[in-house]
Amino acid sequence: MGFEIEMVEGKGPVFVDPLRSPKDLARVNLKPDILKSLDWAFKSITLTRTKLNGRVPLLGFVGAPWTLLVYMTEGQGSKMFRFAKEWIYDHTEETHTLLQATTDACVEFLAQQVVAGAQMLQVFESWAGELGPNEFNEFCLPYLKQIAAKLPPRLKELGVQEQIPLTVFAKGAWYALDDLCEAGYDTVSLDWLYKPEDAVKVVNGRRITLQGNLDPGTIYGSDEVISQKVEAMIKGFGGGKQNYIINFGHGTHPFMKPEKIEHFLKECHRFGKQ
Repeated sequence: MGFEIEMVEGKGPVFVDPLRSPKDLARVNLKPDILKSLDWAFKSITLTRTKLNGRVPLLGFVGAPWTLLVYMTEGQGSKMFRFAKEWIYDHTEETHTLLQATTDACVEFLAQQVVAGAQMLQVFESWAGELGPNEFNEFCLPYLKQIAAKLPPRLKELGVQEQIPLTVFAKGAWYALDDLCEAGYDTVSLDWLYKPEDAVKVVNGRRITLQGNLDPGTIYGSDEVISQKVEAMIKGFGGGKQNYIINFGHGTHPFMKPEKIEHFLKECHRFGKQ
């Protein structure tokens, strides 16, 4: 879409020249050629799928529209979200223009990932929790719904016949679980702010899968603590026998010891079989 992005150690993705006012939209490509501009990504997916040789499924992903707008306006992760909030409250119409363009790009990026070899997809709305319920319903949920609705027909246009499982992760948006269950996704991924038993009640037998939701910080604990937390998590989600995928409530940290994560995975298998 015309942004220069750098991956900075200790900061993550940094947008070199973020949007500061509506006039900056003039330098944004609202209808990018996804297949051409992200050719490197699709080649990487195909190569990875080939190297995996069927051992494990290959997951594709995309940052969701609101989260991408945060990076586009803030330039990087933020604590105050000053510029992103300025956009939604003072430049509302332009915000929706940008969100719509980003949504369309997300749909095409996900679809082309499947063509390249991805077998399951996840949409990461990492900054969802910075929006209140009303703002979430205006600036986030409609675009998440669009992705779920537009992706299957686009895949059929590209010749993909099989159903591709689709997961949504809206970090911090605990108030939106019921709406997310009806948003058209196969799986709703949860952060650690949810009590598993409560999330299961909200789902109430609907044919979706829940994913989550161990606090990644648990991995800094002893083996015994990790075991206790894994057992409680799996029991909270009903024993993990159906409609459940074990996961952290967010990503791992660079400081975590691999052997601790190995212990976590082994305990997931152990308690999941009980």
